[in-house]
Amino acid sequence: MIIHTNEPLIKRNRKIAQISTLSGLMILVAGLIVSFRMPEQVLISLTALIVGFLISQVGIYYTNRWGRSPKPHELLNQALKGMDNKYHLSHYLSPTSHLLIGPSGIWVLMPRSQNGKIFYRNGRWHQKGGNIFLKVFGAEGLGRPDLEIPYEIERIQKHLSKILPEESLPPIQAAIIFTHPKVVLNLDENEPPVYPTLHINKLKEWIRKTAKSKLLPQNKIEEYQDLLVKNI
Repeated sequence: MIIHTNEPLIKRNRKIAQISTLSGLMILVAGLIVSFRMPEQVLISLTALIVGFLISQVGIYYTNRWGRSPKPHELLNQALKGMDNKYHLSHYLSPTSHLLIGPSGIWVLMPRSQNGKIFYRNGRWHQKGGNIFLKVFGAEGLGRPDLEIPYEIERIQKHLSKILPEESLPPIQAAIIFTHPKVVLNLDENEPPVYPTLHINKLKEWIRKTAKSKLLPQNKIEEYQDLLVKNI
């Protein structure tokens, strides 16, 4: 498998994580010092505490996504390790964050790092358990990945439509990938999610399985790779 990664973006966001975390902490400490030493300056200490908290939340969010290893792209790389060089996996270089192009087609991969039990019932996502501290302080929420994916697909289609005629636009597939080793998926078998939803340990098997029925010729793989993934 050939991997393409936007390392400058990752380094920049890692630096943002470090700076915002440290800045938020310093402002919080300054606010506490003011509140103790100059109790009459309520507005200053309160403002510092609020601003420090908000900046630290930004820092925690960026740290969870960009500052800690293994990062989402590293987990996807590891999960798909051993795929042949007909597959191209790109991170932060295309209209979507994680894009896989190969014999199985064009795939938007949407990783989710939540722990605990993930339920999908009656078209709704629910999470139970997991780390309560992380839920409260900056961890990325589960959200509605099934509603986010159409926008990711649309971005790819819009990009390709500027270059290719409408009749030549390829189908875009997508999968929701849960990466935490202890996550438990409880999906409604009668009404499953619109998009394939699986644990990252099953991703390679899933991709190989789809390649058997939905083959993309090598010349098309290279063409879409050139059209969708920028070189840096």
